Amino acid sequence: MSFFNRKLKIFAGNANPALAEEIAEYLGVSVGSAKVTHFSDGEIHVNIAESVRGADIFVVQPTSYPVNENIMELLIMVDALRRASARRITAVLPYYGYARQDRKVRARAPISAKLMANILTAAGARRVVTMDLHAGQIQGFFDIPVDHLPGVPILAEYFLNKGLQDVVVVSPDLGGVTRARDLAERIGASLAIIDKRRPEPNVSEVMNVIGDIEGKTAIMTDDIIDTAGTIVNGAQALLDRGVKEVYACCTHPVLSGPAIERIAKSSLKELVVTNTIPLAPEKRIDKIQVLSVAPLIGEAIIRIHEDLSVSKLFD
Repeated sequence: MSFFNRKLKIFAGNANPALAEEIAEYLGVSVGSAKVTHFSDGEIHVNIAESVRGADIFVVQPTSYPVNENIMELLIMVDALRRASARRITAVLPYYGYARQDRKVRARAPISAKLMANILTAAGARRVVTMDLHAGQIQGFFDIPVDHLPGVPILAEYFLNKGLQDVVVVSPDLGGVTRARDLAERIGASLAIIDKRRPEPNVSEVMNVIGDIEGKTAIMTDDIIDTAGTIVNGAQALLDRGVKEVYACCTHPVLSGPAIERIAKSSLKELVVTNTIPLAPEKRIDKIQVLSVAPLIGEAIIRIHEDLSVSKLFD
């Protein structure tokens, strides 16, 4: 890609090096030479092994599990690059950790998503690229530009190529309706909504299903699947109410705790996810299909580097 000046550089921590390699390959560059290691007491040590003076730097580091470790790696790497006179540092967080702590749900609760924005900016990030924030208003927690990329177009293309008939897209809760409607419009499907309640964190109960679903193929969509309780219970509730078969998709496969076991035993036909978060080998079961976000992030990086519009990507 000869239109790049020599100064674009991609760096990565230990959170998702495979995705960073894919993005670099898409851009026709190499991942920058850097090593993130630990001192014997557990402190993180970053060594940037090439000059970054005057460079436009993109650090690829989703803040997924182990969350706090990956956040510290990112902060220390950004600080090292800033002190090495990088011209601009963009933090590329395909998955933004702590995004679910975006408001005070009870007295004396923190707003950790805002704290994350503060410390990332304080470390020296001058721009953020992220995907499918749990709450869109998190963009407003930053005082620097945020490019918020949607995962729905990638998921929609996959399901269009599958050629499913008589499809209904189902939002697993009222909060995800906008995302579900976007997917439904892109694949020409109808929309339904599961009305659920959460008696406690990571526990959900289906109360009702709003919409015409009988005899149809359902695609449940969410931004994050964590313990998979919502998606598995929802799939069973849909089948109990006359749906033919159930697929599920999400952008961020957190898949913690009993998630993999639940999905394996569930009535889900297939779970489609992206590689914003790396899936450990033991989580790569036959029911899970992984799509790459590297071309989308790569295209966004080109546009940021060349001072072009990122939103044009989604017109």
